[in-house]
Amino acid sequence: MKEFIHGSESAEKEESTETDDIPEVVEAEAENDNLTTGESDLPEIAKIPAGKPSVEDFDWESYENKEVKFSPRHKEYEAMYDETLSTVSVDEVITGTVIQMTSREVVINIGYKSEGVVSLNEFRYNPGMKVGDEVEVYVESQEDKKGQLILSHKKARAIKSWERVNTSLENDEIITGYIKCRTKGGMIVDVFGIEAFLPGSQIDVKPIRDYDMYVGKTMEFKVVKINQEFKNVVVSHKALIEAELEQQKKEIIAKLEKGQVLEGTVKNITSYGVFIDLGGVDGLIHITDLSWGRVNHPEEIVELDQKLNVVILDFDDDKKRIALGLKQLTPHPWDSVDPDLKVGDKVTGKVVVMADYGAFVEIASGVEGLIHVSEMSWSQHLRSAQEFMKVGDEVETVILTLDRTERKMSLGIKQLKPDPWQDIEQKYTVGSRHTARVRNFTNFGVFVEIEEGVDGLIHISDLSWTKKIKHPAEFTAIDAEIEVVVLEIDKENRRLSLGHKQLEENPWDVFEDFFATDSIHEGTVMEVFDKGAIIALPY
Repeated sequence: MKEFIHGSESAEKEESTETDDIPEVVEAEAENDNLTTGESDLPEIAKIPAGKPSVEDFDWESYENKEVKFSPRHKEYEAMYDETLSTVSVDEVITGTVIQMTSREVVINIGYKSEGVVSLNEFRYNPGMKVGDEVEVYVESQEDKKGQLILSHKKARAIKSWERVNTSLENDEIITGYIKCRTKGGMIVDVFGIEAFLPGSQIDVKPIRDYDMYVGKTMEFKVVKINQEFKNVVVSHKALIEAELEQQKKEIIAKLEKGQVLEGTVKNITSYGVFIDLGGVDGLIHITDLSWGRVNHPEEIVELDQKLNVVILDFDDDKKRIALGLKQLTPHPWDSVDPDLKVGDKVTGKVVVMADYGAFVEIASGVEGLIHVSEMSWSQHLRSAQEFMKVGDEVETVILTLDRTERKMSLGIKQLKPDPWQDIEQKYTVGSRHTARVRNFTNFGVFVEIEEGVDGLIHISDLSWTKKIKHPAEFTAIDAEIEVVVLEIDKENRRLSLGHKQLEENPWDVFEDFFATDSIHEGTVMEVFDKGAIIALPY
């Protein structure tokens, strides 16, 4: 007669079907040990009636009173059962199988003694998920107060994604991301479920003018920076093509020669020049090399994406800088200047640049001359050039100097009028009287202008015969008219000496007779001081 051990094995048999074979093992062990009725050396063991064991047959009262005896190999059997279960740890990410789905939850088996339940919302990104699919989950707790295994798919996905991003940075891997939307300074890219930042400067090697065209695209990227503290990820698409372009640059630069003409595309326009794409390497046309004429802004000459031929002026192997020229492909305008043009000829041009010291006039495309402010008027009172002309004015000028070698020309407009000093001696003879305008004061006299270009000085001693003048301002005012007499002409230095008191005869010539010695006169006391007084006598 066979005996079944009445103990924990039968209780576990009620809890799990996975241990159905344990009683057979126990039965075999009993036979091998000759466990028969009345012949056992073991302690007394409760017996189960013949037939299929059931919960009703279990002696719970004896179990609670600790009267139920366990098999000596109970621990061994318990360990064998535990080995059939998976070992999981809290904060671990493992793979489980979906075994059931409801409208709100997903039941997942990870091989543990109980299943875990995850909210269906965590799988919204995967609407096609079905029973039998394998998913990654994060073990938050082996069991809560209710004995439930707590899992999270969202956290598992975030942890795995972060690990993959870090691995991509460490291994310099190429990854795929989806550009979700624009943001300030760049784009937001979905990489493994993580929102990464793609700077605008890292989208392409060329400047981007329309960011919206990239939204919704799936592209390849490299992770270039990770902020572990704030969990920020920066990616770059430009980095993928830079290495290839760098090699192309070396090959192109190795073939470059000064004077070589290449076709390029306008890549970018700035205030100082134009960047040209030569097929993988960029060159700069400085604004001064765009045209032989004056250029206020490069946009006057070229436009974006325009194809044009350029000439290589210079390049730097180390810094990979290439200087290009556009105007050099056309003859220099000075080469086509009329060979018969000479000093003294009159030419008409357009004012293109104004400065305080003068104006630049373009007499032909790329051919300019300077009118210095001193050549704008015969007057010696230098003024600003803006008082005579402005940009855009058409002016007639006279060529003063012409240097074809240096490609320089100086012009003048005052030469269109006769030089007032040419016949100064006939027009302003010594002793002639004229009306002048006061221009300036000095301590020693008054500068006046008789006509444009003809100035003269009235010395302070020539203002009055009788008044003692300390400063000319006591006698006249700026811009006031004053009568003068020409005293002396210095044609070489273009100076006139003038006088005002000479308009009247010298009273001292008659004072000697009128105010003779010992004669008596009435006078007015003008000033009294320690040593005497000043008396004004009538005359």
